[in-house]
Amino acid sequence: MSRILEAPAFLTRFVRKLRGKSQPILTGASDGQLYVVKFANNLQGPNLLFNEAIGTQLYRLFGLPVPDWRPLLVPDSFLDQNPGCWIETPEGRLRPCSGMCFGSRFLGGEDIKLFEILPGNWLKRVRNLCDFWLAWLVDIAAGYADYRQAIFRQRNNGVMDAVFIDHGHMFGGPKGEQPVHLKASPYLDVRAYPRVSSEHILSLQKLVADVDVERLWLEVRRLPDGWKTESAISRFAGCLQALSTHSLLNFLIEPPIFDYACRANGIAFEDAQLRRTPKDSVLRPGLQASGRRRHIIVA
Repeated sequence: MSRILEAPAFLTRFVRKLRGKSQPILTGASDGQLYVVKFANNLQGPNLLFNEAIGTQLYRLFGLPVPDWRPLLVPDSFLDQNPGCWIETPEGRLRPCSGMCFGSRFLGGEDIKLFEILPGNWLKRVRNLCDFWLAWLVDIAAGYADYRQAIFRQRNNGVMDAVFIDHGHMFGGPKGEQPVHLKASPYLDVRAYPRVSSEHILSLQKLVADVDVERLWLEVRRLPDGWKTESAISRFAGCLQALSTHSLLNFLIEPPIFDYACRANGIAFEDAQLRRTPKDSVLRPGLQASGRRRHIIVA
């Protein structure tokens, strides 16, 4: 769960840099936990922290496994004492911003091994493979602009679970400007998608359609003000529109899901032609979508 309303913990110990275009770091915090940290002035875009936070909350609302997270305070003293955490640019090193950063709980532990990629025969040991279908439905509605990322956690007894990470490409990407690409968001290894029936897909679709959008707006209001850019809010509103409007949900979800399901199961299937223009609808008070310019109220 997130801990937005708690007094913020602060960075205390730089462990190492991690791989990724956002140049995250692994660090200890004053609450005694290890976090994967992304800075506000990362090189990917100004919406990254919003997307990470609200993307994580969106997944959690559907019961999908994600790491716990919280805003973390970056003291100037931490940055001065740890130049190894600075951001590398073509022009040289860039000092990260002090203030609030995004911290995602590190998933490792003494009795846990982490894997980014699994051999095909290992996928049978993953208990929650069906979650990949639900994650894809959510990603399509949310305008996820990259391939889905997941980490596999294995305990000493050999049991494995997938945990979904890296939500920075939600809502049109870190800059909020990437178009929705209905086939860009699945997890790269199609073997992670088990054989499913059309009834199962429809049940997942109903689950997505029943999301509590007001709960998500509450989570947005709780974020640090500096994370709530105009483009992030606008793309997030578009996600809620997709989730709230049944006809739009059908438009976004059914063709690519059934196409991919058939292809993954070795069944010939012609691509659907997505040329309809869905109608706008009213999402909530303060967000009008009746063909005019949307007016979004967050504060």
